[in-house]
Amino acid sequence: MKFISLTTADGLKIIINLTKKIWPVAYGEILTMAQLDYMIDKFYNETALLELIDKGHVFYLAQDDNNNYVGFVSYELNSEPNKAKIHKIYVLPETQGIGLGRQFFELVKEKAIENNQKAIFLNVNKYNHAIHFYTKLGFTKVKDEVIDIGEGYVMDDYVMEIAV
Repeated sequence: MKFISLTTADGLKIIINLTKKIWPVAYGEILTMAQLDYMIDKFYNETALLELIDKGHVFYLAQDDNNNYVGFVSYELNSEPNKAKIHKIYVLPETQGIGLGRQFFELVKEKAIENNQKAIFLNVNKYNHAIHFYTKLGFTKVKDEVIDIGEGYVMDDYVMEIAV
C-alpha cells in the first residue's frame, strides 16, 4: 500500500469519488439517504475540502499495488492544544479487514509524535461499527457530542481519544 499526500485538485476529486462509494455502505443503516446526500454535498465538494486544507487539515490517499485508490485519511495537528484530530478515515468496503485503517492510524500517530502531540482524538457516530475498530486500537470514549449540521440534521457522536 502506498500513501500519497494530497497536493492537487485532482486528489480532491478522488476523495469525493471514494466518499460516494464508501458512505452509503458505512452509514446506510445509520442515516437516511437524504441525510447522506446532504452531508456528502455539504462536506465533500471541492470548495469545502479546499477550505479544510487551508485550515491545516492534511490528507493522504491510499493506493493499492494496482495503483487504485482505496481510501483516505485526514488529520489536523493541534486541533486542541497538543492534540491531533483524525477528521476522516475511510476505506472502500472491499478493502476493509486488510489492515488499511490501522495503517492510516499509524501514519497519523507517527505525524502526531513528530509534532509533539500528546493525544489523538476523533468523532465517531454512536451507531457506527467502527467504534469496535477504534477500541481495538486503544481509543477510549471521552464524551458524547451532538453537532447541528443544518437542515434539521445532527451528528450524534462519541469523541474517542488515545494518548501517544
